[in-house]
Amino acid sequence: MSLTAGIVGLPNVGKSTLFNAITKAGAEMANYPFATIEPNVGMVEVPDKRLDRIQELIPAKKIVPTTFEFTDIAGIVKGASKGEGLGNKFLENIRQVDAIVHVVRAFEDDNITHVSNKVDPVSDIETINLELSLADLDAVNKRLAKVAKAAKGRDEEAKAELEVLEKIQPVLEKGGSVRDIDFDEDEQKIVKSFFLLTSKPVLYVANISEDSMGDPESDPLFQEVKKFANDHNAEAIGIAAESEEEIAELDDADKQDFLDAAGVDEPGLDKLIRAAYKLLDLETFFTAGGKETKAWTFLKGTKAPQAAGIIHSDFERGFIRAEVMSFADLDKLGSEQAVKEAGKLRVEGKEYVMQDGDIVNFRFNV
Repeated sequence: MSLTAGIVGLPNVGKSTLFNAITKAGAEMANYPFATIEPNVGMVEVPDKRLDRIQELIPAKKIVPTTFEFTDIAGIVKGASKGEGLGNKFLENIRQVDAIVHVVRAFEDDNITHVSNKVDPVSDIETINLELSLADLDAVNKRLAKVAKAAKGRDEEAKAELEVLEKIQPVLEKGGSVRDIDFDEDEQKIVKSFFLLTSKPVLYVANISEDSMGDPESDPLFQEVKKFANDHNAEAIGIAAESEEEIAELDDADKQDFLDAAGVDEPGLDKLIRAAYKLLDLETFFTAGGKETKAWTFLKGTKAPQAAGIIHSDFERGFIRAEVMSFADLDKLGSEQAVKEAGKLRVEGKEYVMQDGDIVNFRFNV
């Protein structure tokens, strides 16, 4: 899949530290604004315990997890919509991503500069959201001026577009986001064609202190971020980015010792990666046994032939049928043979909509 989640935030909130932890890519980190200028792009493996269970029940020579992209984007400052700092570059880079992972600082440290000289995560969120709203408002106003003329005639498409733009404009004028507006299916298609910054789905990540790593819910700064997210129909996660970067460098045994000492059952990064994956509307199907058991990424709503095409274009072109069992059935019944005997192995055709956790054998003829 070519979808990517962009990591954004004010300078010095821990974006690049988080990106390093996720991708182990060694993005530059520095205690001054704009250390990240060109966006860094990294592929990440999606942690999925189902792979190990499938391997246990349908052994293969190797396991291959699925992946997707994170992009680390330059820090934004107040006035970015007017070109302040690296504003224009930042806004163009964020336009290229499919979802936003919005990192905010939720820890105190006198040794790390804060652009506002205070730690206030909700204020930081509002600063960036306002800049994105202003940039979208500028784009909407320009589009309105153009579409209004065409809508005066018999151009029905222009009239429909004008109605959507007039629905969006007052929300942006108040500093709101397009994703907070309810649209019907036809309106949603029009909105998508605008490529507006505030229409992208967002996940808020509070960069918390190591002391709060074991129980983010007890951190008052994280609770502020979580409340803001809940009020805007979004998700929030607490991550101790610096600690997670350290964990990412450890071998498995030392990693487990670190997690045990911190009182957590898995790295926060695993939760973050899965949350970002879900944010992009991505799901996973599996192929199992033989040379490899492999996870494959697909966009929610994908039909069987198109899913087959993710493996190879010939699979889609010559698609005959898909032999499907759910991971839940395999896990419960304990073997492929038991799934068959229970009548849980299904034969699906071209109209079958793939489900997360499907284990599939595609039949095709080219």
